[in-house]
Amino acid sequence: MISDDRELDLLIEQSQDIHSEAMAKSRESLAELVEVGHERRASGEMDVEEFRESARATHDGVRKGLVAGGTLATAAFGATLMGLTASAAFADTPMDIQMLQTSASLENLAVSTYTTALTLPYIGGSSANPVIKAFAQTTMGQHSQHAQAFNAAASALGGKAQTGPDPKYVPTVNSAVASIGKLSPADGALAVVGLALTLENVAAETYVANCSKFTDSNARKVTASIMGVEAQHVATLLAVQALLKAGASQLIALSPTVVTQLPAAAGSVGFPNSFYPTDMASPATEGALS
Repeated sequence: MISDDRELDLLIEQSQDIHSEAMAKSRESLAELVEVGHERRASGEMDVEEFRESARATHDGVRKGLVAGGTLATAAFGATLMGLTASAAFADTPMDIQMLQTSASLENLAVSTYTTALTLPYIGGSSANPVIKAFAQTTMGQHSQHAQAFNAAASALGGKAQTGPDPKYVPTVNSAVASIGKLSPADGALAVVGLALTLENVAAETYVANCSKFTDSNARKVTASIMGVEAQHVATLLAVQALLKAGASQLIALSPTVVTQLPAAAGSVGFPNSFYPTDMASPATEGALS
């Protein structure tokens, strides 16, 4: 169990240090992004017709690939992809802005989810584990700042700020929240951690995937700086999840640590992959605005 409140403060401080450093880098990139955006608009570089032509080129490329592939499976996948790339809702919006808006929607969803979780007595109430409660409160605030950073970047590139949650995952969150209220505190805590872990993984994997797709270097820097914070959230939640699954919630503490009581995977559970996967990465248009 926690032996000293100062240790809990130190944990939060360390998390905030990593977050603050990331946000400082983001602010530097955002300042450059605003300047570049002004220059592009002034010189006429941000041409809507150019964006339309890019969308048409993508559409044509997919169509040609389908003809060459010639399989029903490829055609089915390609038809969906063509529908997205040719959609009137997004044809005038550059992909950089779409990716930033989708990223903001994922952050908005995370804020909403942590806010709801903190209303549960075993997450944010008097019966909550203080480490889990502090993590949820701190992480919620960080996600709010991340959403602001992504929206600032989207706005600097001439796009709209995305203030809503990612539509794909809203039903998943709503369904999970409805069922979590019917569970016991132990099962409920595990379910909350599992839900948070899914959202954090989606965010981290999306940012990893997007970094190679940005044409604007400053938008890439903003995303990369936030990506590391999300990966830290995932690592923490994986460790908490392992202890909950092992029925050892009493070990979710800062000190003293009884090494012999920890699960066998305690030393590696927080970083299971040599390279970050992107299987759960959200496509650019998922949370984008038309």
